[in-house]
Amino acid sequence: MTRMTSNRDLLTRSLSAVWHPCTQMKRHETLPLVPIARAEGVWLYDFDGTRYLDTVSSWWVNLFGHCNPRINAALADQLGKLEHVMLAGFTHEPVVLLSERLRELAPAGLGHCFFGSDGASATEIALKMSAHYWRNSGKPEKTQFISLKNSYHGETLGALSVTDVALFRDAYGALIRQNATVMSPDWREAEAGESAADFALRCANALEDHLQQHHARLAAFIVEPLIQGAAGMAMYHPVYLQRARELCAQYGVHLIADEIAVGMGRSGTMFACEQAGDTKARSTGGAAAVALPLSEEALGAGGLTPDFLLLSKGITGGYLPLSIVMTTEDIYQAFYADETARGFLHSHSYTGNPLACRAALATLDIFAQDDTLNVNRGKAAFLNRIAQPLREHPNVRNFRHTGMVWAFEVETPHADFAQRCFSLGLRRGLLLRPMGNTVYFMPPYIISEDEMQMLVTRTLEIIDALI
Repeated sequence: MTRMTSNRDLLTRSLSAVWHPCTQMKRHETLPLVPIARAEGVWLYDFDGTRYLDTVSSWWVNLFGHCNPRINAALADQLGKLEHVMLAGFTHEPVVLLSERLRELAPAGLGHCFFGSDGASATEIALKMSAHYWRNSGKPEKTQFISLKNSYHGETLGALSVTDVALFRDAYGALIRQNATVMSPDWREAEAGESAADFALRCANALEDHLQQHHARLAAFIVEPLIQGAAGMAMYHPVYLQRARELCAQYGVHLIADEIAVGMGRSGTMFACEQAGDTKARSTGGAAAVALPLSEEALGAGGLTPDFLLLSKGITGGYLPLSIVMTTEDIYQAFYADETARGFLHSHSYTGNPLACRAALATLDIFAQDDTLNVNRGKAAFLNRIAQPLREHPNVRNFRHTGMVWAFEVETPHADFAQRCFSLGLRRGLLLRPMGNTVYFMPPYIISEDEMQMLVTRTLEIIDALI
């Protein structure tokens, strides 16, 4: 193996050997790949030393910066002890400690962790576990799922069945079991004069109508809490989650909270579901179906407890692939039996990998030691202040913010706005990846005030160049 020595060397060899994800490879005839030689903090560096501010946390995973010394040290220590052991019939310290830590941090009642390798795997696990639960509970007809319009939950076949992205649906529709979608509470779709909360409640009424008609065959409702990422960072009022929790319990349908992207502090709280306890919404009644157990904690001031909570991306600080499905004692007990067929039939070779678990434990340690959630609130307030020129720009629409996520649309005459914005960003030292004409920021939590100021200033320059 010969070592890469230059940008050109890396680009040439990558294009000849690597098939890049979600990429039309022919585009790289005119739009070069970005060669990365090393990274530190919020910065990515190529072989020439040119640096790029990682404004999207390398696909939303890097929370505490690249080459973080504390996560590095934890992994170096774990390498000298145990790199991997199968989790079927075996166990190890990092997976036990991580499960216990998450049980303490997560919404009340989520006491069991099932491990996978990535976000799509977590979705697959939750869908299968929900349908299998109903089968074990004597209701094998409950095998259907619902999700929000414009939802995204992964790209494996099961995950695509609850993903509402036309590009994927058109390409792989013949292979996918199609499931229904309901109105998204994305506040950009509200009518003039309608508040985000009122629109969210109107969408919740549509969810109730669907549940009333189809609950007998529905296993679960899967939702991205507060922010629908691939929908262009669609944000909505937490009252929708409150009503969804009530309605799913009333009609005997599991609630799956996909916090793969919005968990681990990204929404402003450790888990986005915590914010659903801020607002109470009264049930409008209706005939109950197979009602699920719903404790006071599930709708208390500390937020709601879903039946399944999905975690991935930032859980390891962006270091190693890992996903986790957390669920309740009620669901766990439905599989606890003498018969193998009643057990949950799912596995991955690297399930609960010790190195990945140790990286996750180090990530949780940083949250605790650095008071990250409180510090992030101050950083978010600062960025909101200095982003006022963005908010007021005549070609910017729907400027919005939740936690450590910012997004807005740009009115532009360029049909290829995303590609142009990406290219201009690189020239100004910014890694931006717009979705259509939606520009968003999801920076690592360690971003400094000077770096935030640079991000806003240079983004304004890019917008002015593209209108």
